[in-house]
Amino acid sequence: MNLSVLYRGLLSSCNYGCRYCPFAKRTETKAQRASDERALTQFTGWLQDQTQHDWKVLFTPWGEALVRRCYRDAIARLTHADHIKSVAVQTNLSCDLNWIDACRLDRLAFWATYHPTESEAGIFVSKVQRLRSLGVRLSVGMVGVPAYLDTIVLMRRLLPKDVYLWINAQQPRPQPYTPQELALLNSVDPQFGLTARRQPSLGKPCRTGEVTFTVDGSGDMRRCHFVDEVIGHISDPEWEQALRPRLCPNRFCDCFLGKAQLQAEVLAPFFGSSLLERIPHAGFLV
Repeated sequence: MNLSVLYRGLLSSCNYGCRYCPFAKRTETKAQRASDERALTQFTGWLQDQTQHDWKVLFTPWGEALVRRCYRDAIARLTHADHIKSVAVQTNLSCDLNWIDACRLDRLAFWATYHPTESEAGIFVSKVQRLRSLGVRLSVGMVGVPAYLDTIVLMRRLLPKDVYLWINAQQPRPQPYTPQELALLNSVDPQFGLTARRQPSLGKPCRTGEVTFTVDGSGDMRRCHFVDEVIGHISDPEWEQALRPRLCPNRFCDCFLGKAQLQAEVLAPFFGSSLLERIPHAGFLV
C-alpha cells in the first residue's frame, strides 16, 4: 500500500523573524530541544520499520528544522530506506547544503520558502540552482504580502523556469486583495486561488486519515493537522486499523496541506505524483 505521513514534532523555534509569520521568534530550552530530538528518533525509527508499505514523508515543523543536525541526519537516513520513496521538508533553506551529500538525492525534496526580509535573493537562488544541478526536486514558495509584490515578480524572474514558484495567501490579511494584486499573484502561481479562498469542506470526502495522516511529537496519529481528533498511535501494533475513508468534520479547509488531499483528483493533472511535495507534473513550466 502507498501511504503518506506528515510529521510535526515538538520543534517550534525558527531562526527567522518574519513579521507576517506567527511561528517566528520563538526560542527553546536545551531540555525542549532534547525532547524534540527523542521524539524525532521515535518517529523515524518507527517509519524505518514499516517496510510493509511504500511511503512518502513530509516534515512540516512549526519552525525551521534544518538548522538542527538531528533533522538533517534523520532525513538523510530515511532517503536510504528502500520502502521510503520520497522525503520532503518545509524549509527556509538557510542552512548549509553540504549535508545533502549523505542523502540519496533522487528521494529528497524541498518546499523551499523565500522570505524577503530575512534572506538575500541572490544567495537563496544560488542554493536553488545548486539543488537543481544535483537533480534534487523542489518547489519555491513565498507569502503573498502586497508590500512584496515586486519581490515576488523578481524571484519568478531569477528562478529557473522549471522551478515552480507557489504563493501562499497572507493569513490573516489586513484587507482583501485588490483585483490588480490578484491578477499579478495568479499570473505567478496558477494555483494561487487554492490558498486565497476558504474551501467549504464539511461532510466532503477527503483522503486524510485513509492514505495520508499526520504524526506529532508524542506519536499520536491524526487525519490531518487541522482535525484535533487522535485516531491512533504509532506504538500500537495495529495502527493501520485507524486508516479508513472519512468525511471532513470542519466547515472550511484553509491550508494547502489540507486542500491538496481534499481536492487531490482536481489537482492531479497539475502536480502528478508529487502532490505531497508540491512539485508540478514533469514538463510543467510556469
